[in-house]
Amino acid sequence: MHVAVEMSLYPLTGEFIPPIKDFIDRLNARPGLRVVTSSMSTQVAGEYAVVMQALQEEMARTFEGPARAVFVMKVLGGGG
Repeated sequence: MHVAVEMSLYPLTGEFIPPIKDFIDRLNARPGLRVVTSSMSTQVAGEYAVVMQALQEEMARTFEGPARAVFVMKVLGGGG
């Protein structure tokens, strides 16, 4: 099943751009994902298991970092 996730990352730190860039770069390095960024959000698309595994692992890496962070996500699934 194919899914698309629109997400935004809000690092709770004064230096917010480096953690966002790092997160997007890590997603772009993963095979099987289509990653499109804009000034407001990032869209990640692919097979459900691949997308969710990537997000689980990369969100955990972000949360393990020195700053607290908020992720806001919308998930569109189905449609074959």
